[in-house]
Amino acid sequence: MLMNETVVKYEANSKGRDFVVGDLHGHYDLLQQALDKVGFDIHADRLFSVGDLIDRGPESLKCLTLVQESWFYAVRGNHEVMLEDALFNNENPQLWLKNGGDWILNEDRQEVEELARKVLPRMPYAIEVMTPHAQVGIVHAEPPQDWALLHRDSKLDISPLLWARQRIASKDRSLIKNIDRVYVGHTPIESPRTLGNVRYIDTGAFNSTILTMERFA
Repeated sequence: MLMNETVVKYEANSKGRDFVVGDLHGHYDLLQQALDKVGFDIHADRLFSVGDLIDRGPESLKCLTLVQESWFYAVRGNHEVMLEDALFNNENPQLWLKNGGDWILNEDRQEVEELARKVLPRMPYAIEVMTPHAQVGIVHAEPPQDWALLHRDSKLDISPLLWARQRIASKDRSLIKNIDRVYVGHTPIESPRTLGNVRYIDTGAFNSTILTMERFA
């Protein structure tokens, strides 16, 4: 594991706006179109990502480099974990290749490894953002029922943050405690959807031209 932080907290943005974007899956151009549409200012605005920057799309390497930008902040998705396992742990590399990781076959592996070593430590499993009106959480797949567990339970099982879909599958509208709102991706849906205080924003950019980016209220 290249990182030991579960949740990273960011204070309110006093200079500009904050946005959150769904799973990119290698679609750098779709992101650029979304940024252009809102007149995104890299010197004042911030963009938070629900993870899965890579795989299935045409520009995975370029999307991974976004983590090095001062205005871009991403949680780790299951696809980043599959990359890490394949490249550094020799753990089930075929799983990654079968799930869109085959882009690495057309790249310099050493270059990808060097980039991954730089950016993965900057991708926690959860992000917490203060806004003027709310405390916002971000995880890739599914938050714990009590957000405070991310701060105080060192033995918390992190796999649901990366892989779980039980909440959306059961249409669970219960509120996540100790957080005002949580944004997640991972589960492709036709349009953004809110269950309780959890907002689902993965609108399937990997197989369409629809990428959701929303501004924090």
